[in-house]
Amino acid sequence: MFKYMFKHDINMAKTITIREKVYNNLVKAKKNEESFSELFERLLKTATPIDILTEIRGSAEFKNKRKMLSELYAKRSEMRL
Repeated sequence: MFKYMFKHDINMAKTITIREKVYNNLVKAKKNEESFSELFERLLKTATPIDILTEIRGSAEFKNKRKMLSELYAKRSEMRL
C-alpha cells in the first residue's frame, strides 16, 4: 500500500486597517529584521487570550450597536432551543 502526502503551504495575504498611531507603535515594537507577521506571532505568544481581549476591548466601533446586540441575543436564544 502506498501513501501519498501532499503538503500545501498556502500563505494568503490579508489586508488590515489600523490607525497611524497603532502602526507607529508596531514599527517601534518590531525588531530590525522582523516582519509584521513575525511581530504579531511573537506578541500573541507572550499574551494570554484574556490579555489580548482586555487590550482590544473598546477598540471596535459599531454603527448600530443596539441592532447588533438584538441580533446576537436572538441567535443565542435560537442556539439554546
